Parts: sequence; C-alpha cells; structure tokens
Amino acid sequence: MIINSQFDSGNIHVISADDPKNIRLSINKDAHSDFYQWFHFKLHSTPFVEHNVQICDLAKSAYPDGWENYQAVASYDREEWFRVDTDFDGDTLQICFTPEYDAVYFAYFAPYSYERHQNLIAAAQTAFECRHEFLGLSVDGRELNLLVVGDENETPLNADEPTQKKNKIWITARQHPGETMAEWLVEGLLNRLLDEDDGVARKLLEKNVFYIVPNMNPDGSVRGHLRTNALGRNLNREWAAPCVKNSPEVFYTLSKMTDVGVDLFLDIHGDEALPYNFVAGTEGNPSYSERIAKLEERFKCALSATTPEFQDVFGYPKDAPSQANMTLACNAVGEKFDCLAYTLEMPFKDNIELPDPSYGWSPARSMQLGEDLLVAIRAVTDYLR
Repeated sequence: MIINSQFDSGNIHVISADDPKNIRLSINKDAHSDFYQWFHFKLHSTPFVEHNVQICDLAKSAYPDGWENYQAVASYDREEWFRVDTDFDGDTLQICFTPEYDAVYFAYFAPYSYERHQNLIAAAQTAFECRHEFLGLSVDGRELNLLVVGDENETPLNADEPTQKKNKIWITARQHPGETMAEWLVEGLLNRLLDEDDGVARKLLEKNVFYIVPNMNPDGSVRGHLRTNALGRNLNREWAAPCVKNSPEVFYTLSKMTDVGVDLFLDIHGDEALPYNFVAGTEGNPSYSERIAKLEERFKCALSATTPEFQDVFGYPKDAPSQANMTLACNAVGEKFDCLAYTLEMPFKDNIELPDPSYGWSPARSMQLGEDLLVAIRAVTDYLR
C-alpha cells in the first residue's frame, strides 16, 4: 500500500499505513503559516478491500466547523470527483471506502490543476474577443495571468451616436488556493463569455470590458495550500497596502486596477462551513451609499431569478457602518473605486437547499454558476455609473 502526494496541489502526511483498515494521516500546514485544511493524495492499494482512512488532528485545523456534515471527494480518473462516506468525531475525519481499481485519489474538493489553469489561459487567448496580459511574477516565479475580454477601444455602436465609456468589470479567483471551486466558476463564466453565439455575452461585450484573473495564488495552488501564498501571506488580507515582496500577486493586480479603473468587482471564493452560495458586500465601508445598496439589490435579485443555486438568507453577518475590514479585496476595491464590489462564496460541502448526494457541490455546478453570473452582471451594467 502506497500513499503519495508529491504532485500538483498534493498535501498529506502519512502517520501509519500498514493496515488498510487503520490508515492514519494528517494535513501539512501552509508554508510559514498555521493554516491547514486542504488535502489531496493518491492511495495505491488492493481493489475490493475495505479501507478506513483517518485524517487526524483536525480540531486545530483552520476551520473545524468545516468538517461537520462534510463528505470527501474521490476520483479514479482525476476527471470525475464523487463524494464518499465520511464521518467526523470532532478531531478525526474518517473515510470508509472500498476501491474498485488499484489507485484512487482523495481531495478536500475537486482539484483545479496548474496545468488546467495554463490550458485555460492558452485557449482563452485564441478567442476573438480575448487577449492575455502578463501582470507579474509570484513569489515562486509563476506568472500572474490576466485575461482581458472585450474591445477596450470605446467606440460607438453606430456612427451617429456619441462614444460611451465602457464599464470595467473585474473578476478575481483563488486568492485562497484551496478554494478550487472559484476557478471552476471562472472557467464556466469564460466559456459563456467567449461564446460568439451567446446573446447575453454579445450584449455584455457591447458596453463592458472584462478583466479576469482566474488564479490569484498560483504558488499556493501548486504547493497544496489552503489559504496562503508561498510566504504564508493570506492574500485576502493584503489589499490595504500590498507589498511587491510579500504579496506581489495583490500588488500587480491592484496596480492594473488603478491603471484601467473598476466599475464592478467580483472576488470568487469558497466557504468551508456554510452549505450555501451567497455574496458579501461592502455595507461596512466608509463610503457605502444608497447607490451601492441599490446596485447590490439589483444584482442579487437577478441572480436569484436566474438560478435556485443562489440565496440571500444565509451568509456572513453584515459589517456595521464604517467597521469593514479594509484589508479584504472586496472592501478595499469597493472603497477605492466607489464601485459595486462583492465577495461570492460557494460551499465545499453541498448546497443544502439543492442537495446532490453523489457529487455535492461540484465543478459542473460551479461552472454553471459562473455562466449564470453573467445574467446578474448584465442586470446592473447600465446602472454602474
């Protein structure tokens, strides 16, 4: 029996693996950090034998509540990720599984590989409306990739109409690298946005330019981190004063935002504990206004009408006026550019309001939510300024 995690986004520590019915593992911490929750490993063993995999010491993990009612995902082919029987006793996660093949992969959520990320960027840049821009290098020297979708030249639709300023729509994902559902969502959004036969996409690109960073944290993604970059920095706490040395990923992105402007900002995440899709806004920002409140409501109403996967009852508590954490991307960008800004959260578990026992919340559902987001974006674009 072999347990291995020496591959892209792999993370596990083997305590003991001598008996298929008593495999004991633990999760390595993010480098230079105390965060740990993401796991991804391969088990090579005997098919049709029951295995009992115990992941230990989780009471001290980043989000202990995230393990309650959680089901791990597994895959034989690294394409289809299905849920497996999982129990949690407050400190140990126990996965009971009888493999059908010699090797099986387990993960906290369906991984989104760095190779797939590179393929996403390469394929997108060949689309008529898209170009790829290099923003800078991460701490480990990986590229920070920006996709610009839409014609940045602000020309009128008809010769007799005045030139209209196009909205700048920014979407970032995977500041927290273990939240792989965020990049799955971006892939779905891009698939629709770049479809020349899709009416919603065509109308959006008449008046808007999209600036999309599919993976804000490539180092953490490859290293198998949950929440931080190569230096242990939580990028979603770096937006007040990003440093090119410690958080170049935020520094370069915010610099580009400053160059081109921001009219709408969506920062895509996953939540370990809450089994819902929801958004968190900028109610606690000093400059929060009735204009932003109306935009928020219009956006949420449109998304609720588009998909039952979204709801606005359960989520994070709203910040009191002027009490927002201004190191968060959503708050910092919303304040700096006086724009509609949302953090969008998806579950690691399942959408409890629309459960799927076999797959839970999944890459396919994340991608579909990405497509549906374009409808909500279209609902607000005529009112952003």
